[in-house]
Amino acid sequence: MTLAAVRNLASPRVLSSAVDEEDFEQEIVDQYALALAAAGAGDGSVEFNCRAAVEFVRSSDRRLWAVGAEDADRYLVRLRREQGRKPSTVQGYAGAIARFYDFVVSRYQGDIHALTGCVVTQPIDEFNRPAKANHASVRVPPARAEVEELFGQWAAHLPSTRKYLPAARDYLAASLWRRGGLRIRETAMLDMRDWRPDLGRWGKLHIRYGKGSRGRGPKTRLIPAIDGIDTLMQWWLTDVRHQFDDDWRNPDAPLLPSERRDEMTGSCTRIGTDPLRSGLAAAVGAWLPDWKGRLTPHGLRHYCASELYGRGVDLKAIQDLLGHNWLSTTTHYIHVPTQHIENEWLHANDRTALRLLG
Repeated sequence: MTLAAVRNLASPRVLSSAVDEEDFEQEIVDQYALALAAAGAGDGSVEFNCRAAVEFVRSSDRRLWAVGAEDADRYLVRLRREQGRKPSTVQGYAGAIARFYDFVVSRYQGDIHALTGCVVTQPIDEFNRPAKANHASVRVPPARAEVEELFGQWAAHLPSTRKYLPAARDYLAASLWRRGGLRIRETAMLDMRDWRPDLGRWGKLHIRYGKGSRGRGPKTRLIPAIDGIDTLMQWWLTDVRHQFDDDWRNPDAPLLPSERRDEMTGSCTRIGTDPLRSGLAAAVGAWLPDWKGRLTPHGLRHYCASELYGRGVDLKAIQDLLGHNWLSTTTHYIHVPTQHIENEWLHANDRTALRLLG
C-alpha cells in the first residue's frame, strides 16, 4: 500500500472552491491512513477503515465535516436492509466510521472549524451504534466427559493410524487448543524456539502471532504449559518431531510441520490452518459423532476457558492465558453447567444459615 504525501493541515489556506474542499477531505483521509499505519495497523486494516469512512461520506452527499447522526442512520439501514449485509458486517462498518470520526474530532476539530465554520460531531452515537453481533450464537462446548472420550480414543488409535505423523501433529494441535486455549493460527505459527522449558514451573510457550486489536499486528504473550502441556511437548519433541525432518535443531523451523517439502531448502514447510482444522473434524466424526460439524478449534478454546473457570481459576488468569484485551470478552468464553445458579443459591443459603446460627 502506498500512502499519499500529506500536507500539514495547520498551514494557512482558504477553501474557495469545491475542488479545494475535496482536496481538504482527501488530506484528512490520508492523514488518517498515516496515523493507522504509524499505530501498527496492517495494510488490509488501513484500506478497510479508510474505505468505510469514504463510502459513508459519499453516501451522504455532504462534506465529511457536515455529516451527522441522521446520515449514519440512513447509511446503516441501507447496509442492513437494501444491501442485505450481515449484522457483523454492519457492526464492522459502524466501528470503522466511529474510529475515523474520533480521529477527526481529536486531531482536526480546530482546523476544520477555522476553515469551514462547522463543528464536527460523532455520527455513530449510543442510539445507532449496532449491538455486538458476535455473541448472537453461543459456542457452547461439549461436556468434560465428551472431550475426555474424544481425546482418549484419539490417543489410543494414534499408533495404528495409517499416516501417523500428521495424525500425531493434529492431536498435539488440538490438545493445545483444549488445554492452553491457543488460537489455530497461533498454533500453526509456532517455531521450535517458541517452546521454552526453562521458564516457569512447567515451561512456557511463546505465542508470537497472537491476535492484535484493530489490525495492529501480532500481539505476543507467554503461556504456561499447564494441564499436561509440558508432558505433551516432551512427547512431541522426543518421539515425533524429528521423524518429519532433521531441521528440528533449527530454532526457526516450524514446531508443527507439514509433510510437504520446500523446493528451495528441501525442509518441511509450515502446516496451514486448514489441515489442522480438518484433522480435528475427522477425529470428531470418528469418536464424537454427536458433535460432527459443530466442534471447531475455537470451540475447544471455549472449552479450555470453561474448564479452567470450573476448576476455580481466576478470571484474570484466564484472560491472560487466552490473550484477550478485555475481561468482558473472556466472560463470553465461559459456559457454566446449567445447575451452576442453583448450586450457588444453595451455597449462599448455607452461608446465611451458618451466620444466623453463629
